[in-house]
Amino acid sequence: MDPVSQLASAGTFRALKEPLAFLRALEWLFAIFAFATCGGYSGGLRLSVDCVNKTESNLSIDIAFAYPFRLQQVTFEVPTCEGKERQKLALIGDSSSSAEFFVTVAVFAFLYSLAATVVYIFFQNKYRENNRGPLIDFIVTVVFSFLWLVGSSAWAKGLSDVKVATDPKEVLLLVSACKQPSNKCMAVHSPVMSSLNTSVVFGFLNFILWAGNIWFVFKETGWHSSGQRYLSDPMEKHSSSYNQGGYNQDSYGSSGGYGQQASLGASSDEFGQQPSGPTSFTNQI
Repeated sequence: MDPVSQLASAGTFRALKEPLAFLRALEWLFAIFAFATCGGYSGGLRLSVDCVNKTESNLSIDIAFAYPFRLQQVTFEVPTCEGKERQKLALIGDSSSSAEFFVTVAVFAFLYSLAATVVYIFFQNKYRENNRGPLIDFIVTVVFSFLWLVGSSAWAKGLSDVKVATDPKEVLLLVSACKQPSNKCMAVHSPVMSSLNTSVVFGFLNFILWAGNIWFVFKETGWHSSGQRYLSDPMEKHSSSYNQGGYNQDSYGSSGGYGQQASLGASSDEFGQQPSGPTSFTNQI
């Protein structure tokens, strides 16, 4: 039997059924989707400038752009509709910082979640042998949750800027020939941003996964177990003091008022002798 079959037969992969390892596997998968949809993007738009002199027109002006979205470096040429001269333009904006930060967080989250999943599956005993492993795991989970929130928010703002800068109507405003009413300028093709929109969604989904996993990682740390001991000790002391208090049934039964029935009986006997007084008084008369 090969080693993989032995591990599977021994129940090693049962760790994936636990929330800790299962969420790590989901984080690994969602991190792939996040950096693939953003880092692998390439798109473009197409413009049309129809001059009065048809020989000067250009009805197919292609403008291509891609990750990391340094749009100010994307240049293109358009006709001026004044002879054979061409006007060289560039897109406006630079969203490379937010895009690169988002992809960097996704790549490191992918690597860490993969490594953590391997540790959960094959080295679970060593992971729980002392408190150092869970503490490091807990701190890294909190840090990545914060980074996913910041990175996704920053990239959402950066994507909004990219959409504005690559809008064909906004690009046509840069063309001087389009400012003349005699020339006709049109947007032939707009860029498709569906994959970039998906990357933002996966970014916030990763934040939800990592933030939700904080509790399950925290349960593995010594902080959680010490907190449980701290709560259980006062409860034990309170229950022991309650059992030793004045509500002891034996002492209550031995010294309680129900033991006074004998004295009550004696007093009733004394009261029973009172009729003898009046009888002797009539005899004397």
